[in-house]
Formats: sequence, structure tokens, C-alpha cells
Amino acid sequence: MSEEKKEEEKALPDGARGAGEAQTPPVDPEREAKLKAAAEARAARAAAKEKADKEAAEAAPPEPKPPSPKQPELERIVELLKRDVSEEAVEDAYVNELNGDMPTVVVRNAHWRPAAELLKRHEELSFRYLRNVSGVDYETHMEVVYHMVSLGTKREAAIKVKTEREGASVYSATPVWATAGWNEREIFDLLGIDFPGHPDLRRIMMPDDWVGHPLRKDYEPLDSEV
Repeated sequence: MSEEKKEEEKALPDGARGAGEAQTPPVDPEREAKLKAAAEARAARAAAKEKADKEAAEAAPPEPKPPSPKQPELERIVELLKRDVSEEAVEDAYVNELNGDMPTVVVRNAHWRPAAELLKRHEELSFRYLRNVSGVDYETHMEVVYHMVSLGTKREAAIKVKTEREGASVYSATPVWATAGWNEREIFDLLGIDFPGHPDLRRIMMPDDWVGHPLRKDYEPLDSEV
């Protein structure tokens, strides 16, 4: 700037000096500090995520879970049912981890009668004690579950038999295990599953003229207050 120009600037009022030139806003130290801290936090999170992703990718895959010690028991039950009853007798089979690794076999309804005889009479299986029978409404189908024990070996197993909800019917286990009698009557009463072959199948809790089966998912009581 020439000396003449400088003299002109000095002669101008303070508010007029530098008019027409860009003005720099004042710096807010507190705001700048917050912006810097936020940027550093974002960078730290991004770095931590990148590190975690890299470690996860480099980590060795978990070792496969060892098979259940009761897997051989399950496989033997399935083998005998397929060999001595029918190749089609078993619909599914698995070890139920949530129930103490219980060997669980889904037997096809059509083969349940001879399967029940085999499970009790076979010398190796010898499930002579029927601990409990229960029924379940899955809305898509009904299911009867038989929990049995071999008193000699202390082995246990659960056998499931599925049936359609309409005209639900499963061969009675009462002629094989007498203890199934009252359990099947209760299931018949509360879920409406018929048990052909039961010696005395009638309601056990509700009156004979009661309408419907209270444990069915679609049950609607005649009196909403009950």
C-alpha cells in the first residue's frame, strides 16, 4: 500500500476503515474445543470398530461342540425302531439339550402301536416304566409326548407322536403301560385327542356335557366370566 493510501486510511473513522474488505469472525475457544473433542471421539470409535472387526476376522473359528454322550443311546433307539418296526417309523430324532440331553424320537402315528410294544418289550431298551404323558396344541397340529424310563439301566427317552387337530387321534398306550390310562383321559378331556384302544376313555375333569376342550388354543368358553 502506498504512503498516500495509508494516510487516507488513517483519516477515516474507525468504523469505515477496511470497508469492502472481508471481515474475519471472532474465534470462540469453547466452541472450537467442543468440535475438536467430538472429532476425536468419532475417530476413536471408528478406530475401535476397525480393530474389533479385524480381530474377529482373524480369530480362529470356535471348536465344534462335542456330541452328546447320549447320542449313541438315541441312535440305538432309532436303529431298533427302523429295523424291527418299519423304516418309516421314525419321523425325526434328536438330543434335547434343554432337558438334560434327553434322547427324543418322533414316531409316525401310523407306527406308534408296534413301536410302543418294542420300546417296552425289547430286552435292550426295556422302557417298562412310563413316567408321564402330556399333550400339546401347536395350532398346526397336536402332539402327545411319552416320557419313559428303563429301571434297569436308568436310561430315559421321550417319544413324540403327532396328529392332525381335526379328528385328532393317537393309539392308546394304556394296553402297553397301564399308567398311561389317567394321563390319556386328561388329554382327551382337555385337548380332545382320541385314544383308540383305551379301556375307559371318558372325561376326567370336565362334566360329560361340557362343550369344547379348555386347553386347545382355539377354545372359547361359553361364559366369558369363567
